[in-house]
Amino acid sequence: MGTAERKGRQRAEREHRIVAAARVIAEREGWDAVTIRRLADEIEYSQPVLYSHFENRDAIVAAVAVEGFQELTTALREAASGSTGRNALKNVAVAYLTFALSRPALYEAMFILPTSLRFASAETRPELHAGFEAIAAAVKPFCADVEAATETFWAALHGLAALERSGRIRPSARDERIALVVRALVVSRSTPNRRSS
Repeated sequence: MGTAERKGRQRAEREHRIVAAARVIAEREGWDAVTIRRLADEIEYSQPVLYSHFENRDAIVAAVAVEGFQELTTALREAASGSTGRNALKNVAVAYLTFALSRPALYEAMFILPTSLRFASAETRPELHAGFEAIAAAVKPFCADVEAATETFWAALHGLAALERSGRIRPSARDERIALVVRALVVSRSTPNRRSS
């Protein structure tokens, strides 16, 4: 193994340790506890070493978010695997909400905290595209405009996750809400557009 390859591997290992430490602290204590100083102490690197990998805390949050999208994509694909139609759509919705509610700090990094990650643009990272595509695959059988329908379905799921996480809606009615969102998407396929008179 050459020097450059070894240094590259070491750099990747340091970045992985930084991101892993950020996730642990955030899940345990919240994102306010994740600072460059705290991370440096946690993984026993100097602050300049952390800054040589990540420009600031937002860049670390973005790296955590990218990992989150990889994990969400896997969860959504597994949920849809082996099912079709309405069942696939329902399974994706359940998996999405389960992910959002069981990993609150990770979900916050993905969708709430400020990062440089861009959605729906030429600069969108492949990991984010893959997450969107995992939802779109379940939506596609029901809509001609898959992109708009996927964005709407995703927005509905995100809203449900945010409201349930904050205690604004009843967790006991989650299955009923999922059924309503799925039914709305399925019915939209069979309902022709009507012109207003």
